[in-house]
This record gives sequence, C-alpha cells and structure tokens, in this order.
Amino acid sequence: MTAINFLYFVFIAAVAFGAGYFMRKSLAEAKIASAEEAARRIIQDAERDAEAKHREMMLEAKEEAHKLRSELEREHRERRNELQQQERRLMQKEEAIDRRSDNVDRKEALLEKEKKQLTESQEAVERILGEQQAELQRISELSLEEARELILRQVEEAIKHETAMMIKDIETQAKDEAEKRAREVLSLAIQRCAADHVAESTVSVVNLPNDEMKGRIIGREGRNIRTLETLTGIDLIIDDTPEAVILSGFDPVRREIARIALEKLVADGRIHPARIEEMVEKAQREVEATIREEGEQATFETDVHGLHPELIRMLGRLKFRSSYGQNVLKHSVEVAHLAAMMAAELGADEKLARRAGLLHDIGKAVDHEVEGTHIQIGVDLLKRYKESPEVIHAIQCHHGDYEPESIEAVLVAAADSVSAARPGARRETLESYIKRLERLEGIADSFEGVEKAYAIQAGREIRIMVKPERIDDAEAVWIAREISKRIEGELEYPGQIKVTVIRETRAIEYAK
Repeated sequence: MTAINFLYFVFIAAVAFGAGYFMRKSLAEAKIASAEEAARRIIQDAERDAEAKHREMMLEAKEEAHKLRSELEREHRERRNELQQQERRLMQKEEAIDRRSDNVDRKEALLEKEKKQLTESQEAVERILGEQQAELQRISELSLEEARELILRQVEEAIKHETAMMIKDIETQAKDEAEKRAREVLSLAIQRCAADHVAESTVSVVNLPNDEMKGRIIGREGRNIRTLETLTGIDLIIDDTPEAVILSGFDPVRREIARIALEKLVADGRIHPARIEEMVEKAQREVEATIREEGEQATFETDVHGLHPELIRMLGRLKFRSSYGQNVLKHSVEVAHLAAMMAAELGADEKLARRAGLLHDIGKAVDHEVEGTHIQIGVDLLKRYKESPEVIHAIQCHHGDYEPESIEAVLVAAADSVSAARPGARRETLESYIKRLERLEGIADSFEGVEKAYAIQAGREIRIMVKPERIDDAEAVWIAREISKRIEGELEYPGQIKVTVIRETRAIEYAK
C-alpha cells in the first residue's frame, strides 16, 4: 500500500510537472508572440518616423542649398559688377595715360623747339652784349672791371642810404611807444620814491676839544695810540689839522668802532690802555646793536619779512659801507622801493622785486673779507641762508653778468642804475672823471667826417659836430648808432649816455 501510494504520488507529481511545463510553455509562447508583435509595431513606427524625418531633412537641405545658391549668385553678381567697374576705371586711366603721354610728347617736342630758339636767342644776346660792352668801353674809356667797381660803389652807397633810413624809421617807431612807456614807469617810480641824496663822506673825523688832547691820545712813548690801533685795526692820523684826528681803515665797521671809542675816551678824559680796552668793548657792543637795528629798520621800511637773522645783520653792516661815496644801505632801500614800484606798474611780482632790490648788494657787507665779486659773494650768502632761486637770479643779473630770465631781474637792474645814476648819488675822483670824458670824446673823434666832439652834462651826453659836405643826413644817423655801440662796448658808466650828431649847413652872404 505504501509502494502504491508512493507510485501514485510520483505519478501525480509527474502529471503535475508535465501540465505545469506545458502551461508555462504556452504562456511563454504567448508572451513571445505578443513581444514580437509589439516589436514589429515599434519597428514599423520607427520606420515611419525615420521616413518622415528623412523627408523633413531633405526638405531643409534643399532649402539651405537653395539659399546658399542664391547668396553665391548674388555675390557673384556683385563681384562681377565690381570687376566691371574696375575694368572701366582701368580703361579710363589707360585712356588718360595715353592722352597724357601724347601731351608729354607734344610738349617735349615744343620744349625742344623752344630750347633751340632760346639757345639761338641767347647766342644772339651774347653777341649783341659783347658788341655793346665793346662799344661802351670805347665810349666810356672804362674796362669791364672798372665799370663793375663803379656800379658796386653806387649800389653800396644806395643800400647804405636805404639802410640808414630804414634804421631811423624802425628806431623812431619802436621808441615812440617803448620810451614813452618806460619814461612813464620810471618817472612815476622816482616821483613816488622820495629818497634823500645818499652821498656820504667815507673819512671818519673825530673832533677834539683842544690840541692838547692829541698828546694824551698818543700817550707816553705812543702806548695809547698803539693800543687803540691794535684793538680796532684802524690807523689814527694825527697831523697839523687843528682839533681833529682822522681815522683811516678799509673796514667801515672797525672804523666806526674806533670813532665811537675815541669819542668816549675824549669825553671821559681818562686815556690809558686799560681804559681804551674797556671803551673799545663798549663801542663794539654799541655798533653791533646799531647794526641789528639798522638791518631791522631796513626790512621794516621796505616791508620785507622772513629774512634770516644773519642776513638782517649783513644789511645792517651796509650802513657803514659806501660805494663811490654812496651809502650802500640807503642805496639798497632805494633800489627796493624803485623796483617794487616799477613792478607794480608793469604787473610783475612786487614782493619779489622789493626783496631782490633790498638784497642785491648784500655781498658788499663782507667783500673786504671774502675773495670774489660782491655779486658772487652775495649769491653764496643767499644760497647758504636758503633764499628763493628767483631772488638769487635777480641778484646775479643786476650788473649784466648773467642774462635775465624774469622781468623782476630786469627791474632790479634798472632800479640799481637809476639809484646810482641820479644826480648827487655818487662821487668819483676828478682824475677818473676827466679820463672818462676824454675817452668819450676820443671815441667820437675816431669816426671819419667828425669835426669836433663835446662831452657835456658831466658825461651824460656827447654832441658830435660833423662836416656837412662829407656826411649827409642818413650817414649822421648811422654815425650816431655806431658811436653808441662803441661806447657801450668800451666804457663803463652809470645810467645812460645820450649821443647827438649835429649836421649844419650855413649859407652866408653880405649885402653891400
């Protein structure tokens, strides 16, 4: 029973397995058939879509090809038109070149013909000119060289006359405005600057109450005078001058110290070496105080501020310095005022002109102690104390040693000349004065045709009499100009010198 059951169970299992197998197979075949049907449908749809896409792409490609073909045809037409235009232009240029070539050929032929005619004419002219020159030489009895020299002399005289007249016209035209304006500026500046005559004596004289005081100043065996001279560095001249002692020395400050000390000693009456040393020390302190006060007063009077204290002290030393008898400090103050006034009239820098005018002679304060010109010494001092380059440049130019680059430099030089040249400002020795006048007249007498020359107005003007039969009016202008150039180049003088050439013709008859 058990085996039967087992077999039955096996049989049932086999039947079930077979039934399941056939059932799965039928289901699989059904799914495969359905999948194949779906695949066929998908392939058909894809083929239809691909065909539609292909047709669409073909249409787009045809349209793009048509568009490109149209653009190429348009570009081809434009290029062809452009080439046709260039071809037409080239043809026109070729035609123009051909015409120009024909014209050039005709002109060359014409020029060749004219050249030939010109050569023939030139030969004829030269032949006629030779005949005329020969005839002229025969008639005038002058060679070709002599005739050329005669013509050149005539042309030279004519040009000289024309040049002199032109110079006269140009100078007259330029001076009409320049001199008028310069005269207005200078006269206004001088009128507004009410300065005193600044000429002073450079000799220090101490008056004595009696001649007995001279012996006391000398002292026993000259010990007093030696002590005073040693301490001050000044020579005392005690001569026959009644009741006076003369102080001589190159240093004006030391001379002033000696003067004050000697006056104190004379007033005190006690004169011996110890007392002399004490009085000299007091005089030194007084002079130093005076120097500071004078320098500060000068800066206050000219309204110049911000100067280094040492420069103010140098200005104060100028009170004891003179040039040709002119006090240098007063001269510097006057130059500052004149330069500032002229700068104000011309619209220049008034403060710069005033500052440079006040400091322009600062080098004279120590020029007896330092080597070099007072200009170079002054420039070195100003550079040391940090003055502005504009002020230094103006000081460099005030004697014409450097070319001025600013209007203030020109104004300082002009103010310096005005202050030094005005009447009463300076003195000079009789010998140098006479030599200058003689040299001035000698320059004028050296010119041909000058009859006599006279230096007048203390050498400020020279009048030249010329021979009227040898010098005409035009040559008189030329002579005046040349003499003024010679004077500028050979003489040194303050201010300016007027040159006047006089040509006079007199006709005299007597009625009987």
